[in-house]
Amino acid sequence: MYPEDLIIYGIILAAIIAFISLFFSFVPVGLWISAAAAGVKVSIFNLIGMRLRRVVPKGVIAPQIKATKAGLDIITNKLEAHFLAGGNVDRVVNALIAAQRADIPLVFERALFFDTTNIFCCL
Repeated sequence: MYPEDLIIYGIILAAIIAFISLFFSFVPVGLWISAAAAGVKVSIFNLIGMRLRRVVPKGVIAPQIKATKAGLDIITNKLEAHFLAGGNVDRVVNALIAAQRADIPLVFERALFFDTTNIFCCL
């Protein structure tokens, strides 16, 4: 092998490592694995879309996992829309779980209304 070949191989290896590290910093693979293990149906492309829409994926998927584990069936897109509207997704999911455990009929849209009007702050 010639020294020029080693330099070229080193540059190629550095580019591959840079691409992989950039990929894993942009795509939340760990969160996707956690969601899949918890039974939440979310695709890796949905998580990438959240990043492109400037939504923090963990701010939506972590409450989604919590809701799924509590037996609630909430659509991820609705949680994402509430996040984009400036709502507190975790507080809404906690309220829905508490209402379910206390046998209080609270629908998702009403919980969203309470959150956006800051009624939860007084409860």
